[in-house]
Amino acid sequence: MSAYAELAVTTNFSFLRGASHAEELVARAAELGLNAVGVADRNTLAGVVRAHTAAKDAGMKLLIGARLVPDDGPELICYPKDRAAYARLSRLLSVGKMNAPKGECRFTLDDVRAAADGQIFIAVPPDDPGRVQPDDAFERAVADLAQAWRGRLFLAARRGFQGRERERLARLDALGRRVGAPIVAVNDVLYHAPERRPLQDVLTCIRNHCTIAEAGYRLEANAERHIKAPEEMARLFAGFEDALARTQDIAAACTFSLDELSYQYPDEPVPPGKTPQERLTDLAWEGARRRYPAGAPEPVRAAIEKELALIDHLGYAPYFLTVHDVVAWARRENILCQGRGSAANSAVCYCLGITSVDPNTTSLLFERFLSKERKEPPDIDVDFEHERREEVIQYVYRRYGRHRAALTATVISYRPRSAVREVCKALGLSEDVSAALAGTVWGSWGSDIKADQIRQAGLDPDNPLIARAIALTRQLIGFPRHLSQHVGGFVLTRDDLVETVPIGNAAMEERTFIEWDKDDIDALGIMKVDVLALGMLTCIRKAFDLLRLHKVLDLDLASVPPEDPATYDMLCRGDSLGVFQVESRAQMNMLPRLRPREFYDLVIEVAIVRPGPIQGDMVHPYLRRRKGDEPVAYPSPSPECGPPDELRNILQRTLGVPLFQEQAMQISIDAAKFTPDEANGLRRAMATFRKVGTIQNYETMMVERMVARGYDPVFAQRCFDQVKGFGEYGFPESHAASFALLVYVSSWLKCRHPDVFCAALLNSQPMGFYAPAQIVRSAIEHDVAVRPADVNLSDWDNTLEPDETGGFAVRLGLRQIDGLAEAEMTALVEARGPGYAHPDDLRRRAGVSRGALERLAAADAFGSMGLDRRAALWAVRGQARPTALPLFEAADA
Repeated sequence: MSAYAELAVTTNFSFLRGASHAEELVARAAELGLNAVGVADRNTLAGVVRAHTAAKDAGMKLLIGARLVPDDGPELICYPKDRAAYARLSRLLSVGKMNAPKGECRFTLDDVRAAADGQIFIAVPPDDPGRVQPDDAFERAVADLAQAWRGRLFLAARRGFQGRERERLARLDALGRRVGAPIVAVNDVLYHAPERRPLQDVLTCIRNHCTIAEAGYRLEANAERHIKAPEEMARLFAGFEDALARTQDIAAACTFSLDELSYQYPDEPVPPGKTPQERLTDLAWEGARRRYPAGAPEPVRAAIEKELALIDHLGYAPYFLTVHDVVAWARRENILCQGRGSAANSAVCYCLGITSVDPNTTSLLFERFLSKERKEPPDIDVDFEHERREEVIQYVYRRYGRHRAALTATVISYRPRSAVREVCKALGLSEDVSAALAGTVWGSWGSDIKADQIRQAGLDPDNPLIARAIALTRQLIGFPRHLSQHVGGFVLTRDDLVETVPIGNAAMEERTFIEWDKDDIDALGIMKVDVLALGMLTCIRKAFDLLRLHKVLDLDLASVPPEDPATYDMLCRGDSLGVFQVESRAQMNMLPRLRPREFYDLVIEVAIVRPGPIQGDMVHPYLRRRKGDEPVAYPSPSPECGPPDELRNILQRTLGVPLFQEQAMQISIDAAKFTPDEANGLRRAMATFRKVGTIQNYETMMVERMVARGYDPVFAQRCFDQVKGFGEYGFPESHAASFALLVYVSSWLKCRHPDVFCAALLNSQPMGFYAPAQIVRSAIEHDVAVRPADVNLSDWDNTLEPDETGGFAVRLGLRQIDGLAEAEMTALVEARGPGYAHPDDLRRRAGVSRGALERLAAADAFGSMGLDRRAALWAVRGQARPTALPLFEAADA
């Protein structure tokens, strides 16, 4: 039996070239009996982690490489033989990306030569079906490179079924023998199976901005560029058997695997004589004394000791020190921050000041955050003020250097609407047809479009062209379009990051990001630090500043008075306009039904109006039980299959109804008896939009196992429907607890200090659901006096000023007037002195433009001068005193 390894595989991470996912290509290679496969995308390593994971699952050897396209030489498929060579390849790609705008990679053949040690190269001849003899420039380049890379350069030989194939192969073989670069058999794969050829044609048209009818020779001549069985390749290369044998030689020589990327977290500076673990222990107990001046409760002390022991066992102390360092720097700069997600499960994170959720008031599981069994790095997400998050990002770059720190990537993929538009353009369908199809009701990933939906759009679903467009769109959905930067997920390394993964420029100035996304670095066990942004933190910090300035109240997130009855009364009325997370109409309607009276009620409120509980039909049963209309009961298995209360501990706090992601996960373990690997697979399937489709793989497994153990089939199905809902938008209890704290703080500010809350919220715009006019109206309903913007009384921001009752009124800032520039209005305020007597003074003393003066007049901002809107406009437009000549103006000054 012939042995064959396909060494020229292009995935869809060669954007708009490859027409199959890496997983599809690897699975097809395994199915056909190939013993190895090499993935080499165009100037990128973006898709290799997906291929690596698929190859491990399939038990197949994978060669990790890239298809290098230098500016001045032939295309070269490059495979590193070992870890050191991989580092050189990654550095080469990084140099090319850093020297080019986002999305491009520019390097020369000399750059390739500098990184050539330890690499195996396969030179790809130009694809010119009209030539039998290799191109002269290609011959010269190959001869030169073969001399430098003797024994490590090969020529890619492909059967393209375009005529005179045997002659072309013979001439290429002769060239290889002459220069010392023997041929190796490849099929230069673009898709895993021939039926993907139409999609590849569509991708070619999208890339070239043309239709199928206009594409001509830019399209492939046939559907042969798919993975082929060893027997088929042996038949095609009969007489050139050495070319097939060389695929085995190359595969054997390339021993590098991504598993060799032994990730090393940066060393954090610690006091002399201390280890990172000892430093972390000191900081944790110092924080505990600060958080609990009267002494930490015994459960908290036990939790700290348990967590520190596990962190020590797993060696994650430097990671916690990094996050603590970033948070401490932000606090020194008066930037409010709050850890969220599973980090809220951690007593250590609370003591370090990373989170503000007191573990003594919750019963969250640290094991969801960090587990010895799961063997995955912790993932701490920290939200910072949205207006100042960039300062934190630049601090991280300065702290570690751009060679050791970069943001992770986000894969921007085709969604249904963008996919159907691109396919329609490529097929030559008119814009109105494209718009009609794009306007039909599409769901999320993998959703189908029904024939009646097409008819409702005024189109015929049986029309062959429409049917082809729909079929191709289904295939294109989920394909990567391009890479973008993650909003704030940093990867940090002890050594040069460019030797682990290529780094490129982002579109935004002073930003760089790696080629792998969150799922990729999770698969490789690489830790990241999430520096995220949250508008409400900006609002709360500004509110704290106003309280400190005007009311002598010095508060932070952890010191706001807890469990205030008046605050809960306000929420029970649904009076939550502007409040974090519960200001939507759906949440406002839920509040009077849920009637929160304590912090955990807010945790439930945050999580209950979400796809998981709604799709699982868990909301109404919970509300009925909370109201007392339905008894609290706990589903149980058959007596012979387990104890009747095996779910009581999981569901007790939510009255026997699963509402949180953690509960759904624990039910899969306790009630469906998932193994740790199965439960981890389910957790991963729920974790991200990209993997929503894989959730379905667990439905039969979970539902049938629960039913077999005696659980009610309806309850089992509802549990899994909830899991599917979490796949669309997961919301774990720890995440809800972090957000619930901000719900409470913002609600307390609105209830107890509505003047402060109004000014801070206006100063933090744009954010939230409501326009400034609605925020002002709500403040007035809470008995706040709101005074208009005025050129003599207002700053740029909204401020507080004493009112007649001994309290404070909100003075609207100049920022509330549309069309004004902050710099110009800041100059107005700085030049104001004792005040302006006439609109013309603003022009003379502050240089305010005519357009800005008209906007101020139209906004009635000259009231302190005794001018109403009409009089002010009249004055501004030149009907008042004329402008003085420069000489007299100077004399007046």
